[in-house]
Amino acid sequence: MFRVIFSLFYRWCIEGVENIPQSGGAVIAPNHIGFFDSMLTGSAIKRPVHFMAKKELFDIPVFGWIIKQTNAFPVKRGMQDIAAVRNTFSLLKNGRLLLIFPEGTRSKDGRIGKERAGAGMIACNAQVPLIPAKIENTNMMLKFKQVKIKFGKPVYPPKDFVKNDYISLSKKVLDIISGM
Repeated sequence: MFRVIFSLFYRWCIEGVENIPQSGGAVIAPNHIGFFDSMLTGSAIKRPVHFMAKKELFDIPVFGWIIKQTNAFPVKRGMQDIAAVRNTFSLLKNGRLLLIFPEGTRSKDGRIGKERAGAGMIACNAQVPLIPAKIENTNMMLKFKQVKIKFGKPVYPPKDFVKNDYISLSKKVLDIISGM
């Protein structure tokens, strides 16, 4: 549904969809520069994509309803949300795609932010690949710039990992995105 809506209002260019596994769990790991990055990235992929969104977004009139239609599930930020973590691993175990921003939050200036452990931690513990994705111009959608999404080759977590691998894996993905 959102693919049609985005196509009607915006010019967009999608590259690298062949890098997304046809089956099995994976973490789609894009940079985060615009408000609609999750929905737009999910719309660029043929398979259903699930994503976490901060709980407060579900309380916004109209937008809360929209976000519920996009396979989003709430996460309480600033604390450990056990229910969201369980849901995350259940989705990946059942072969679903999950979108997580390696930066953890949206960039205020459009540049790639500092890596956070979340995407790396989930990929390591679920033993699923991370798919880097570079998003361009979603922070300028109101100016009707062409939106670009480019998916990179999968990055696989180490089989034997330690906690320090979480951050380094997220950083590796952001470094790949920076070079795309």
